Amino acid sequence: MITDISVNKPEPFLPEQPLPQFNRSINVNRAIKGLEAGKPIMITEFYSNGLSLLKELQKHLKNKFPGNSFQEQRTFRSEFQKLSNLIYIQIVDHKLTVKKAPSIGWLVKLYPETSNFFLPFPQVQGLNSAWQWYLNGIAVPVLRNKIHPYYGTYFPTRFDHLILFDNWLKRYEGPKKSAIDVGIGSGVLAFQMVKHDFQKVFGTDTNPNAIVGLTESMGDTKMSRKIELDFAPLFGKFEKQTELIVFNPPWLPAAHDLYKNDEAIYYNENLFPDFFAEAKKRLLPEGKLVIIFSNLAQITNATAHPIEKELAEGGRFKLENCLKRKVKGASDKTKRDQNWRAEEEVELWELVNV
Repeated sequence: MITDISVNKPEPFLPEQPLPQFNRSINVNRAIKGLEAGKPIMITEFYSNGLSLLKELQKHLKNKFPGNSFQEQRTFRSEFQKLSNLIYIQIVDHKLTVKKAPSIGWLVKLYPETSNFFLPFPQVQGLNSAWQWYLNGIAVPVLRNKIHPYYGTYFPTRFDHLILFDNWLKRYEGPKKSAIDVGIGSGVLAFQMVKHDFQKVFGTDTNPNAIVGLTESMGDTKMSRKIELDFAPLFGKFEKQTELIVFNPPWLPAAHDLYKNDEAIYYNENLFPDFFAEAKKRLLPEGKLVIIFSNLAQITNATAHPIEKELAEGGRFKLENCLKRKVKGASDKTKRDQNWRAEEEVELWELVNV
């Protein structure tokens, strides 16, 4: 059963020895040197002490990795992730032990049988943000209702690709008996298809949190009868041919072994060949294969375009249409150098059988 799936969550840490403490009286540079030596540290007194240490660590690594290219920024983020996750905070009775700390419902929901443990401070920040998104919901321009993403589930923060898909759905004149959403995530594409009168949408995902979260949020509503889920890669148990297959894959090739949460952002070298091979079996002769993608990998010189490669070499599909939409620039608040964003476009590739 879907409710029995074990979800991804930050791993509780139970140190064998007391951890060195960090508070306002501790020398920051000494603390950072300890982190670089691989020594964990515990935040005490105030939640803000953790924020201060993270800020100083970020400043230190910016000086160490000053480059602004896409690849250099990626290296900086990787190092920051590694060191920041050595900064721990203690949880007792499902509450953070420091003063002026947020109340995070996930600590009870995700750890019902473990009330006292430690977690890395950045993971706690992530849990806190995710709890706010889950409680308050996120408005998505193409949907009537807010989505309430479960912890650890990818959800869109920019909407150009969703608007592109919604415009395509408005013009779609084919049958609407069924569709398959490969990598359903927080369910936005599936909800769009239901909104545009598809009778049944089958959704898969390799992220258990996506499946558990959608199952919980849909409950026994009408939507739960319209959308059927499977915790599985690619097409999972859905063998029957369908008139529409929709795939919004990760937009960047992996340059390293993937963390679980990275699988929504980076794709491995086998993803597209495997997907196209399986899609060929599932698409009805007159069906449509829609892939929502981006030119991000190409403008950052990461790789060749996987869809263009399939069209040139695969012999399975041909291009019916390719719609593109300029992406809005990065937020003014971002501190990253993202000049390459000016060239970014989202793409909707409509393929049909050869």
